[in-house]
Amino acid sequence: MKDSASDDFVKRFEQGFEKEHKDVELDVRIQEWTGIGEKITAALKSGDAPDVIEVGNTQVPQYAASGGLLDMTLESLRDWGSDAWLPGLAQPGNVDGMQYGIPWYAANRVVIYNKDLFGAAGITKPPKNRAEWLADTAKLNSASTQGIYLAGQDWYTLAGFVWDEGGELAQEDTGDWKGTLDSPAALRGMQFYKQLQALGRGPRNADEATPPQADVFAKGKVAQMIAVPGAAKTIQKANPRLADKLGYFPIPGPTDARPGAVFTGGSDLIVPRKTAHRAEAVQVVAALTGEKWQTDLATTMNYVPNKSTLAHTVEGRAGTAAMAKGAAQGRATPNSPQWAAVEAENPIKPYMTAVLEGADPKQAAKAASDRITTLLFP
Repeated sequence: MKDSASDDFVKRFEQGFEKEHKDVELDVRIQEWTGIGEKITAALKSGDAPDVIEVGNTQVPQYAASGGLLDMTLESLRDWGSDAWLPGLAQPGNVDGMQYGIPWYAANRVVIYNKDLFGAAGITKPPKNRAEWLADTAKLNSASTQGIYLAGQDWYTLAGFVWDEGGELAQEDTGDWKGTLDSPAALRGMQFYKQLQALGRGPRNADEATPPQADVFAKGKVAQMIAVPGAAKTIQKANPRLADKLGYFPIPGPTDARPGAVFTGGSDLIVPRKTAHRAEAVQVVAALTGEKWQTDLATTMNYVPNKSTLAHTVEGRAGTAAMAKGAAQGRATPNSPQWAAVEAENPIKPYMTAVLEGADPKQAAKAASDRITTLLFP
């Protein structure tokens, strides 16, 4: 997919793979993300699909539902060390106990912070748990400085808080999916979000793109924001004076024991069941997801490798290293084939705004959960 890997990486992989597999010639074609779902679905149905396809990790269930994907469970267990895969990549690739999507790379949110503002507030090290995080953020929050810029509808961040409490966005119940934002655990996650969001002046009725939160942070009056580390480039471009003042830490969890749960974005690799080159396709997947090319891709693109055991390959890269620590607690959205319909309408966003503006949390969550249930019904 476009921008997933640099041209140089693709070229290195093609040359390296063909050198080791003399009888295989690769034909790599780059696709745009826009409209790719319909394109892949049609190709799988026609039987004229590429032999290996990169897909978003949360897209695997919808392609698996078509019956058009190759089951690679055996290779995953026997050859590829699937027990060390990041859960946020592996879980959505596993449908009904069969591994259709093979983890390729991951990215997730961390806390980006302004070192100068932390220093001025007397905070010498990043917080390790939620209580410390709230206390530090309150200390940073003042008339002139926002302790954190957190938009009211940043639902991916909310998902992590819900998971930390033991809740889910939706769950499968005897074959049917139901929204579960109204569970006690999910409500606790929303309550923490409300506490944190109040320690800044982010809009309650918009997401992190409206206005772009990196632009707000770049003005120098925001102590923290939650984003992928790559947002630092946008900040530095808007305000070069912040280039050496940015720090990163994993989103804190409820205790010191481990970082908070995070939504894992990224890609899996799939192979069409009707491929005419099954053995060669599996070889390509094995190579791309193996240690050699995982290390190359991670260091080239500042991604998190697909295995927790490879996190050491990005040590020394502050943003990526913080991301890798969080990725060990990564999750994906519910692996219902209909989840895309939920994201398209996204009743989670207005639910969040309603709670932040004073609505009864239980009633608002029940309404959002009911709508999610309706959208997940095939």
